[in-house]
Amino acid sequence: MNSSKQCDQLFLGFDFSTQQVKAIVINNSLSVVYEAAVQFDKDLPQYGTQGGVHIREDGLTITSPTLMWVDALDLLLDTMKREKFDFSKVAALSGAGQQHGSVYWKTGAETHLANLEPSASLKEQLKNAFSLQDSPVWMDSSTSVQCQQLEASLGGAQALADITGSRAYERFTGNQIAKVFQDKPEVYNSTERICLVSSFAASLFCGKYAPIDFSDGSGMNLLDIHNKQWSQQALDACGPNLNSKLDQPVSSSTNLGNISSYFVDKYGFSPDCQVITFTGDNPGSLAGMRLQAGDVAVSLGTSDTLFLWLKTPRPALEGHIFINPVDDAAYMALLCYKNGSLTRERIRNENADHSWDKFNQLLLSTPPGNDGNIGIYLDVQEITPPGVGVIRVNKAGQKTDSFSNAQEVRAAIEGQFLAKRLHAEKLGYHIGKFHSRDTRVLATGGASSNQAILQVISDVFQAPVFVMDVSNSACLGCAYRARQGWLGSDKINFRDTVQGAPEFKLAASPDPGTASIYDELLLKYQSLEKELING
Repeated sequence: MNSSKQCDQLFLGFDFSTQQVKAIVINNSLSVVYEAAVQFDKDLPQYGTQGGVHIREDGLTITSPTLMWVDALDLLLDTMKREKFDFSKVAALSGAGQQHGSVYWKTGAETHLANLEPSASLKEQLKNAFSLQDSPVWMDSSTSVQCQQLEASLGGAQALADITGSRAYERFTGNQIAKVFQDKPEVYNSTERICLVSSFAASLFCGKYAPIDFSDGSGMNLLDIHNKQWSQQALDACGPNLNSKLDQPVSSSTNLGNISSYFVDKYGFSPDCQVITFTGDNPGSLAGMRLQAGDVAVSLGTSDTLFLWLKTPRPALEGHIFINPVDDAAYMALLCYKNGSLTRERIRNENADHSWDKFNQLLLSTPPGNDGNIGIYLDVQEITPPGVGVIRVNKAGQKTDSFSNAQEVRAAIEGQFLAKRLHAEKLGYHIGKFHSRDTRVLATGGASSNQAILQVISDVFQAPVFVMDVSNSACLGCAYRARQGWLGSDKINFRDTVQGAPEFKLAASPDPGTASIYDELLLKYQSLEKELING
């Protein structure tokens, strides 16, 4: 290919998230040149969703209309066409889907996929293609019974985590499939293929059923994350002949071939446009944040989320371990904390007169380690650790009902990030160097603009903190992945693929003198967590 033509190539990334379908287009210089989105509630009100979902009367069963996602893709591509987007320049596309959601294709549906007519919409042609009209999604928590059954079948929660990377969770797809089989056997038996939201979206573009990728498949409680095959024991526990309904999983960088002729004829895509395997939104975000070996990404928002690049995972009863979406030989871990920015804001309001400036002054007025004063602040029921409440312990090791304002501020911030380090280490994260390169913490989200908080993170993790302004990271990550797949994942690794993307900004460097302080405080914090959990 000549260089001038290569410069014209575009790479398209999609994100089928909970509330919208988004698209981002990058060029060969990795610059974002186009963005578009369809909001389910606003743009497709006929489906009656709130936040993109239907919440049933029991408050536990939460689904999304499968056809709404098809309709949204119609609307998105029609909008792009109306805005004169040049589809013919798209060399490759990939995408992400909200993790854990499942789609049930009716027997014979693949024939419809393979014979789509450009004169009609996807929605019109696929309206009868699904044996289950409403797809269970990640917010669903109605499968407690199936979770118990699955863990019992595989020898307990830890045994299941050792195989699949996570203990049984209500939202995980295997348990959702088991519920469909048990409660709606006629639906299960009439289903030809079960997809994740990611592989469902890829199937639309391929004109045939697309496989589930290793990384998103790790969020099902069905995939053996060590040998990258379905666990037959887990499959048998969830439904009969399930292997044939899932087909074999594939690498997240697999090139699935040319785009369906439907999109060529209707929108003007090049017939040579390649479809690269779709993945989950969290794996897509890891790609969008361009993590490298040994990195930690911290998203600081209403919930705080940690993404970890792991070489040697240690599955636990907390958090999740997935196969890495940009390196099949590595892993990624995911930890989510409900008590994020809202807890920080409460501490600010009560101790710093609603002022971040005063909050930061108080934080900086106390020494690292807070003279041994430590606390856990869980305003709402936490995921990791599973508990709620506030515990304060002073430097003498005694419980107390209060600290000074400055001590309270530092105890809250240090407690939040000691928790993150503790549980990251439990999953296999190691403080220090990784293959002769310093570990980095990549911070994003609202609090990543707070220099005082970033310094605490840097000292607790003993790693430099870089800030990054990544909008729609899952979508962007899939545009990057599309480019790697087009270049040839067997010829170029992901790190080289994104070489030249905007650099991250160094925001804080660790004080080596605080290493021993936080090593000691981490042990103290761990004891407090055990006390909180055990009541």
